Amino acid sequence: MAHADIHTHGHLHHGGSRGRLAFAFALTCVILVVEALGGWWSGSLALLADAAHMLVDAGALALAWAASVFALRPADARRSFGYARMEVLAGFVNALVQLLLVVGIVYEAIRRLLELESVHIQSGVMLLVAVVGLVVNAIVLRSLHEHDHDNLNTAGARLHVFGDLLGSVATVLAAVLVRYLDWAWADPALSLLVSLLILRGAFVLLRRCAHILLEGVPEGVAPDAIRIALATADPSIAEVHHLHVWQIASGSRMATLHARLRQGGDAQQALRAIQRMLHERFAISHVTVQIESSECVDLESDCEEPGAPHHHTG
Repeated sequence: MAHADIHTHGHLHHGGSRGRLAFAFALTCVILVVEALGGWWSGSLALLADAAHMLVDAGALALAWAASVFALRPADARRSFGYARMEVLAGFVNALVQLLLVVGIVYEAIRRLLELESVHIQSGVMLLVAVVGLVVNAIVLRSLHEHDHDNLNTAGARLHVFGDLLGSVATVLAAVLVRYLDWAWADPALSLLVSLLILRGAFVLLRRCAHILLEGVPEGVAPDAIRIALATADPSIAEVHHLHVWQIASGSRMATLHARLRQGGDAQQALRAIQRMLHERFAISHVTVQIESSECVDLESDCEEPGAPHHHTG
């Protein structure tokens, strides 16, 4: 029996990603101050609420930046895979914060609908500040959307900035309706609509992060298809079993498997074929293969008989 670890690591994080997060954090802090001052000056609760929203998002962006830095730290004796999963934890926390934020928005919107008579807004100032916020948020979102589409940490940051952008759009529209049509109810009504959009994005991100943290099979990967493909990767391979596929972080797929060879099969040739197949066809970067020349050896579970149905999905 032979055992081999096959590593083909790519770069999970890039300096450009960290730079974009820092840029987004700086601009978010600037517009946060502008909206807070504008809300105080105009008496607009919508601007003050959006400023509070951006305060939460500024913290989330700082967390995302810190996660991208920690993820670059090398593996050590206690964390053999390093800190790459920090990006998933950051994305998970970001999604939870957004869910809590939605609760706050809904509460505030209902309160305003019940107290419309007491709301007095300088809609001109509100409109100006909201337009500035809209432009800045659009710039920040574009900077975060240029690369790293599979990076959950950056995805969490984009989710927050997208929420800011929607908030700015709603604030602009509310300011227009209040100023020109005297529809005071437009502000809380549009806030409820924005909260629903944010809720959907937060739920999607939360589900993706939870799936990775639970070591689920990566999206778009079918273990049965991998098993069949590997069985035909090289004539030396008789069958593949005990296949487990999971994901440490976005873009970092891993697998472990047992490969039983035919009598006289070349172990090194089979290992190279498995490595090539998994890397090129399934984008799996880290593979641990246990080579078996006869019966399966596994001290923790019963091994499958050759040709029996396989149901391991890792």
